[in-house]
Amino acid sequence: MKARIVNLLSIFLILGFFATPSQALLGGTNKLPDFTELVEENSAAVVNISTTQKISRDHGMPRGFEGMPEFPEGSPFGDFFERFFGERGEGPGPGPDEEFDSQSLGSGFIISSDGYIVTNYHVVKDAEEITVRLSDRRELKAEIIGSDKRSDMALLKVEATDLPVVTIGDSENLKVGEWAMAIGSPFGFDHSVSVGVISAINRSLPRENYVPFIQTDVAINPGNSGGPLFNLDGEVIGINSQILTRSGGFMGLSFAIPIDVAMGVVEQLKSDGKVSRGWLGILIQDVNRELAESFGMKKPMGAVVLQVVPDSPADKAGFREGDVVVEFAGKTIHRQSDLPLAVASYPVGKEAKVKIIREGKKRTLTVKTGELPPEEELAQASPEQPSSDGESTTLGMVLQDLTPEQRKKLDLDERGVLVKEVREGAAAEGDIRPGDVILMINHENITSREQFEKLAGDLPRGKLLPMLVQRGKQPLFMTIRLEE
Repeated sequence: MKARIVNLLSIFLILGFFATPSQALLGGTNKLPDFTELVEENSAAVVNISTTQKISRDHGMPRGFEGMPEFPEGSPFGDFFERFFGERGEGPGPGPDEEFDSQSLGSGFIISSDGYIVTNYHVVKDAEEITVRLSDRRELKAEIIGSDKRSDMALLKVEATDLPVVTIGDSENLKVGEWAMAIGSPFGFDHSVSVGVISAINRSLPRENYVPFIQTDVAINPGNSGGPLFNLDGEVIGINSQILTRSGGFMGLSFAIPIDVAMGVVEQLKSDGKVSRGWLGILIQDVNRELAESFGMKKPMGAVVLQVVPDSPADKAGFREGDVVVEFAGKTIHRQSDLPLAVASYPVGKEAKVKIIREGKKRTLTVKTGELPPEEELAQASPEQPSSDGESTTLGMVLQDLTPEQRKKLDLDERGVLVKEVREGAAAEGDIRPGDVILMINHENITSREQFEKLAGDLPRGKLLPMLVQRGKQPLFMTIRLEE
């Protein structure tokens, strides 16, 4: 009997029944992943990139510190220099008309043995000279083959052969919680290694419409930009690009460009020197719960159209303000950020089916995509302060017709009434603010104060209604509920 018990205990131990939970998760061991082999195999293909730019004295650097590297916005080092030498170089006296050489640092990685190197656009922006330092301490001059500001990507070339290269991986099937490793040059310290996990995928950031970022907790600092993010197989899955910080340094939120997106950009830069993207010509906004209810949708999803550019592909296809795009070329649009990515990756000049919801009803439009033009912003200004003439109070708002000068500044032909004052009532509860220009309510265009007053009397009560306003330079859909 004792022999049987001993044998059973031996079997249990062999099978791992008495392993701790952490040991079970780590395959019966108590060790974390060992990154030493990954570092040894890939460090040689990671490079340090330094650039030199001509900076005017008016840029704010005091005399005697012209050769210092530029510090990132919000950096404690930048705050130190600003505090002691003045915001615009006050102190030991540079003149505004002089120029000096400024240096910046970043990282990159080699993708071909004949010298093609990938990095961030912001690492080499405005560079007059680019120096690439290899792991064997060789320093090579690099030229920019092409760059793309919208994706923050740049492709460089150095004259060399038989260079070590990274292995390009796949970012499409990444999972939250996977291990990740970065190699780069934070603050100029070459080939520094940091590790962590993938915190989120398909993350959208403000003013970044063409990259579904990988979020990680891998320590990334100034100088890491443009460096590779590896998986446990030693494959590059992303390019470290941004950090969210209040101090200028790492705070646990790092963002990388997915390698699938990056290599698509790289191929276009290599062949054409620039990137072409599909374009519809609409300004969009996310659909929240209140907007979904006001549009007659069962749940919030899609991208609502705020503005249609005249003579754009969307205009020719019949898009309207208030349309909610829920599918583009077979791809479901869950949120606003999905649409620019889907359109940008679609072939220019090819027709696409677009499913929309218009006034609660499903429709399908056919649009022929155009090419995304160079970055440009509509020159719109906030309306001038109106006079007291022609005012009225409706739905808790003091309204006024727009003057011809205000319409010209706002690029509005016939639509719009100005909100001069917001009092207690439906407008205040809907976050309507003084200075807003009401363009549409409940899918009806607003052309005058008088027309708005008449329309307001017939609006349905007790339900959320969509209201399109222009706030400064930005159109927005808001919701308003009238008391029953």
